[in-house]
Amino acid sequence: MTRILCIGDIMLDVTAVIGKEIAQGVETRAKISTQGGGAAANVASWLATNGTSAYVIARVGDDSAGRTVIEELDKFGVEHSNSVIAGANTGVVIVVVDGLGERTMFPDSGANAGLNKNDLPQLDGFDAMYLSGYSLINPISREGILEIIAIAREKELPIVFDPATVGVLAEAGITKVREWITLIDLLILNEEEAQFISGKANPIDAAADLLELAPQVVIKRGAFGALGQCRGETVVQVEATPTTVIDTTGAGDAFAAGFIQIWSAGGELVDALKNGAERAGRCVAHIGSRPLVAPQK
Repeated sequence: MTRILCIGDIMLDVTAVIGKEIAQGVETRAKISTQGGGAAANVASWLATNGTSAYVIARVGDDSAGRTVIEELDKFGVEHSNSVIAGANTGVVIVVVDGLGERTMFPDSGANAGLNKNDLPQLDGFDAMYLSGYSLINPISREGILEIIAIAREKELPIVFDPATVGVLAEAGITKVREWITLIDLLILNEEEAQFISGKANPIDAAADLLELAPQVVIKRGAFGALGQCRGETVVQVEATPTTVIDTTGAGDAFAAGFIQIWSAGGELVDALKNGAERAGRCVAHIGSRPLVAPQK
């Protein structure tokens, strides 16, 4: 069975769904719920739920949130470390979802900050490594993550990189992000991120630019589907899966998991794109970033 190592954050998401514009300084009623989150943990959960073995480095605080998110990983069948970081809180994200399903996030990385090579399991037996840009952009984790990348490259373990949101990427700067992309094998990012990093408005032009840095690029386009291209080959495009959008939180993580599931097993690019789109369509149809139903024991 294919086995994927997921590097990045594990978080507790506190989601507030509002049906109207927020009025500053006054009460705005909302439907509030909590779910597990964090890009690496989300990708691992979608992989495990759909039959691909996944291991995530899980750094949490000694608090109820930490115990909750670890229990949820077990429910989804995700392998994980269980590093309790003294004096740190478990990472938390406040997610505000508007009436169109679009989300605004306010993250506190907490115990995730400081990831380093000592957190790694034995790499023998893994087929690929997924890396979330949040951990690489975090200045407290950056040196350790670059060490992890170097170890993976030495082991010839393929690296999948999702560079995170434009707001976070701006903290590191385009030059630094482009340098990081040269270290990886597969780049998965959304259209806004692709435009930001490449400076190209057209996604096909953006992909062409990014292929000068990485050998394979996938651009998620939301309601317009997705495209993928390998260096020296033609662009492949797929449509989005029809769905009702409730909450877009985690859609990109679900897509990445669906794509990686087929890609890591040697499948065709078009099939990987379709599988990613199908997972993303499932994710946006409910509140939260994890699969709605855990696998049956």
